[in-house]
Amino acid sequence: MRAWIYLIIASLFEVAWIYSLKLMQFKKLLTMSFAEIFTNKEGLLMLLPPIGYVAFGVGNIIFFSKAMKSIPAAIAYASWMGVALVCIKIIDTTVFKEAISFPQIIFLLLILIGVIGLKIFA
Repeated sequence: MRAWIYLIIASLFEVAWIYSLKLMQFKKLLTMSFAEIFTNKEGLLMLLPPIGYVAFGVGNIIFFSKAMKSIPAAIAYASWMGVALVCIKIIDTTVFKEAISFPQIIFLLLILIGVIGLKIFA
């Protein structure tokens, strides 16, 4: 059971990793000088996504590797990605106000059913 908790945590880290990547502003960050980044409030805020990218990526790797010690690799990977996909769509819909259709809801539910089935029959 602990391995599945690690897998869920790894999936949540994956979701945070993806959104930190989405929020990164490479062009702005590259055009700012080193002094501007640390003296300007906007510069410090621009550092948050890259720092989050690294931190969430490392957390993702740590928890996913812990989960794979007890769960077969194929099942762990499918479950990890399935949970992350569903969470990403939920956040896209609720936070970023992206549209969701009835067929998308059905297929997301099928992904969740597949993850639950892998958990039950693993």
